[in-house]
Amino acid sequence: MSPDSPRPLLGRLAVVTGASDGIGTVIATRLAGLGAEVLLPVRSSEKGRRALDVVRREVPDAVASTRVLDLSSLDSVDALVREIRAEGRPLHLLVNNAGVMTPPSRQETADGFELQWGTNHVGHAALTFGLLPLLRAGGARVVHQTSIAARRGRFDETVVAAQPYDAMASYVQSKIAIGLFARELQERSRAEGWGLTSTLAHPGVSPTNLLAAQPGVGRERELGARRVIRLLSRLHVTGTVASAAEPAVLAATSPLSEGTFFGPSRLIGGPARAIAPWDPFLDVDQAGRVWDATLRAVGSRFSV
Repeated sequence: MSPDSPRPLLGRLAVVTGASDGIGTVIATRLAGLGAEVLLPVRSSEKGRRALDVVRREVPDAVASTRVLDLSSLDSVDALVREIRAEGRPLHLLVNNAGVMTPPSRQETADGFELQWGTNHVGHAALTFGLLPLLRAGGARVVHQTSIAARRGRFDETVVAAQPYDAMASYVQSKIAIGLFARELQERSRAEGWGLTSTLAHPGVSPTNLLAAQPGVGRERELGARRVIRLLSRLHVTGTVASAAEPAVLAATSPLSEGTFFGPSRLIGGPARAIAPWDPFLDVDQAGRVWDATLRAVGSRFSV
C-alpha cells in the first residue's frame, strides 16, 4: 500500500460491515475510491442494492458486491465465513463497523445474547476469527469501530445479562469490549506472528441511523436526541455522516504504527486524526478477560 499513489488500495480486498447505509456506506465508497475491491455484507438485500448504487455513482469503476450477513446470528456469520473462505482470496481490510444502539426493551440474538452485546461485539469477533486465515494471508488490517460511550467504565460481562435491562449500560459494555478486543488482537498477532494489524476508531457524534426509527429493534420513532444531533450537525458542532466515517477510513489506510486509535479532532466532531487511547482500553488484564469471554461466546466453530 503506497500512500503516495492516488489509488493506494488497488488490488486489495476489503470487507465492510454495516455498509448498507450511513457511515458504513461512506467508508465503503471511500475505500472503493482508493482502489479496493469492496465486499458489503448486509442483512437487507434491498438496502444492499441501494448502497451499491451509491458506491458506483460516486466511484464509477468501483468493484463492489454484497454478501448476506446477519451479525445477530452466529449461523449467518459462519455461512459468510465459509463463502468467503471458499473463494480463497487473501483479505487485506476488515472494517467491523455495523452496530445497534439502545433498543428500548431487551432483545436477544439467535444465540441468546443480549442484542447489542451479540451484534456489536460477539458477531464481529466471530467474523474476525472465522476470516483469520485469509486476514493472515493478506497481512491485513482490522478496523474496529467503538463509541464515545466507551470513554468511561470497565468491562463487566455480567452487565449485559443483568435485570432489569439497562439499554445504555449494555451498549457501553459492547463498545468497551470492542476496544479491549482490538488491543488484544494486536497483542496476539504480535506474539503469534499472525502478521495482521488491529486498529480502533470512533466516529464522534453525527446524525446516523443508530438513533432513528428502527421497528426491527422495537423503536417506532426516532429518538429526540437524533433531532438535536441533526441540528448540531448543521451548525458544525457535531460531525456529519461523511466526516464521522473518516476516522475508520484513516484507521484502514494510515501508515501509522499498529494499534493506533483514531477519532475526530474534537470528541464529537472535526477532522480525523490519531488520538490517545481511552482509559478503559488500557487494562491488559481486562483485554485478556474480554478475549477469553469472547472465545466462550463464539464457540468452537470460530476457534483461533
